Amino acid sequence: MINNLKNYFANRHKVAADDFDKTIVNIQSPYRMKDLCPAMRDAPGGNEESLGEQQFKIRLAQTDASRSAATMLVQQRYAWRGYQAGEIRKQPNRITLLAYMEERIVGSLNIGYDSPEGLCADERYKEEVDALRAQGLNVGEITKLAIDEQVGSKQVLAGMINIAYLYGLMHGVTDAVIEVTPRHRPFYQRMLDFRQIGGERFYAASNTNVVLMHVKLSHIGERIEAVGGKGTIADDRSIYPYFFHPNDQRGVMDRLKNGG
Repeated sequence: MINNLKNYFANRHKVAADDFDKTIVNIQSPYRMKDLCPAMRDAPGGNEESLGEQQFKIRLAQTDASRSAATMLVQQRYAWRGYQAGEIRKQPNRITLLAYMEERIVGSLNIGYDSPEGLCADERYKEEVDALRAQGLNVGEITKLAIDEQVGSKQVLAGMINIAYLYGLMHGVTDAVIEVTPRHRPFYQRMLDFRQIGGERFYAASNTNVVLMHVKLSHIGERIEAVGGKGTIADDRSIYPYFFHPNDQRGVMDRLKNGG
């Protein structure tokens, strides 16, 4: 599947991300997952409660106002654990995804692409990231991931990560990294198959220790092909069953092709 998606984007007409003012996807979500990112419980799947049918929309942050609202959410979610988070600003080689419910931002995620300026992870893990680059890999990163504890769900988290994955393919990304606190490492390993490749280091801007984790986009594609869209019927504890069904990926890609 991953090769088909890469070919699909090969000759697309690029449009600046900030010119894209349409909803990428709507998500119907009857599930609730409390206390996600950065304050995730060790077993978040055990804290679900039914909310009934809720419709979430995932969009790109295109305005200073939306980025400011995303900053507020991230800072609130980080602060109660004693972490810190800087302002989300418009930056080259960086995209911010937002999850909305009834025009309220309930989730935020930053996608970073490699460039001469490097990645955020280079500040603490340049040797590890350079080792990936030396293999001819194109590295992207996820930063500032936060979900409102009142409405956060597996579908919203999976939807944002799925779209981040598709944007990665659009930009030729082969491998993704993320810096997480040591207590959250098991969650990313169990739920998204990330593997730790960098030891514990102090992240001054967030006032906490982090580790560096890594996953190949080809692996994500394989997991989507195997269980994507199956939801609760899948015998799988990860969030990949809550990714879009393989047959629905093309429809999402059409949205990104027109606006990405």
